[in-house]
Amino acid sequence: MQTIIAQAKKFVRDENGITALEYGMLAGLITVLIIASIASIGSTLQKVFSDVANTI
Repeated sequence: MQTIIAQAKKFVRDENGITALEYGMLAGLITVLIIASIASIGSTLQKVFSDVANTI
């Protein structure tokens, strides 16, 4: 019984899994921001090219 309690305490203090989870969440957030900015820039570029094509 003592070893189970000691292992449980060791598991609670271990932060390696938490660090990996934080990196995963950060990577996901960066991915969402990149996709949103590409979508925004894409629609803006389409408008610019349409304006240029209409002017020509």
